[in-house]
Amino acid sequence: MVMLTQKETSLLLEILSAAPFEAAASTFQRTFVRADHFRVAAALCLMLDDEVLRPQHRLTAFYVIHDLYKDLQDKPGAHPFMPFLVATLQRSQEAGDSEGQSAERKLLCLLLTQPPSKDLPKKAPAELSSLGPVPVPNLAALSRSYAERDSQVQALRRDGVSPLVPLVSALEPPSRAEDVPELDERQGLTRLQPPWLAPPPPLVDSRVVEVLWLNPCSESSLKVLWDYSMCSDNIKGVEVRDLMSKAFRGPLVPSQQQQVLLELESDAKLVYHCGLTPKRLPDLVENNPVIAIHVLLKLMSSSQITDYFSVLVNMDISLHSMEVVNRLTTAVDLPTEFVHLYISNCISSCENIKDRYMQNRLVRLVCVFLQSLIRNKIINVQDLFIEVQAFCIEFSHIREAAGLFRLLKTLE
Repeated sequence: MVMLTQKETSLLLEILSAAPFEAAASTFQRTFVRADHFRVAAALCLMLDDEVLRPQHRLTAFYVIHDLYKDLQDKPGAHPFMPFLVATLQRSQEAGDSEGQSAERKLLCLLLTQPPSKDLPKKAPAELSSLGPVPVPNLAALSRSYAERDSQVQALRRDGVSPLVPLVSALEPPSRAEDVPELDERQGLTRLQPPWLAPPPPLVDSRVVEVLWLNPCSESSLKVLWDYSMCSDNIKGVEVRDLMSKAFRGPLVPSQQQQVLLELESDAKLVYHCGLTPKRLPDLVENNPVIAIHVLLKLMSSSQITDYFSVLVNMDISLHSMEVVNRLTTAVDLPTEFVHLYISNCISSCENIKDRYMQNRLVRLVCVFLQSLIRNKIINVQDLFIEVQAFCIEFSHIREAAGLFRLLKTLE
């Protein structure tokens, strides 16, 4: 059973109220970290299948589920939720629409058509009802695309039991056999939902000893013990995410900063769930460079580290960004092309600033930064000799640039 916290559920319902579709999908990806996308989307599948969402929310939910893995639209068999979407559309076809296609069926047809409709993201859920009939995609081909993948998963792993079970009481037996709910045999990311026939409890004579069973504590000394370790890891994760959210918006006080560093150090996996994405890295660097350095060092073995490096290289050059890069170069071996590209961007930024005061200030910072890299043998200055020498000559009126030029001459 996929579980959502109360806060996550509230956020999810707010997202499903957004319009148009692309706004809801974008808000979803900003609200939930990438590691939680599958879990939250699977919870949406359960809500859709159990019919606990409003009609407008259902439409947005289908779009968000499909949009999460839109990069795989050329390979529909790789989309983890494709079986659920196809099965839902098949059930809609079997049910039939007496007054034309329903908005839900039109949406599923538009999503599963290859390639998907380009106009759909800009539409609001309410606009689907006014659309004309939509061609049904080749569901058989889509089913074949993931059939081989599903066959490799054990049957018990594909099926599950829903917490919402339709109750058919034997106290009121159905008048006809066809009134008994049929067995729902669909497979995929939802679950097997059997009919639940509940026979009436047998009537027995009450006895005096049954009174003791109704109140077992009357003759015993049972004590309620609280497990203080329960959910402790989750609490730490929530606290770190809350602090990191503040760290993106402004500097943390020393005690908060120290708490984040200690929690990240004590749990190696927490860095992947703290809420940091490549898009948020510039805000963290500018507001809390010490935390940014610590987090990037923890992410060095991550498959996403190249994305973080790319953002760091292309962000605005500042004292904090140079501090982060300088600390990283002394702690680990950064890719040579990354360091060279960052130096080139520093030089280019100095040349493009129009304000003379700000230009002189940035030139001094860049010169001190380059001298540190050269003296610590982080870079081979011969690889950038011509570019750095031209930079020193252009700003030779600045003392730090003249000092950097003299250092280059000693290395010739």
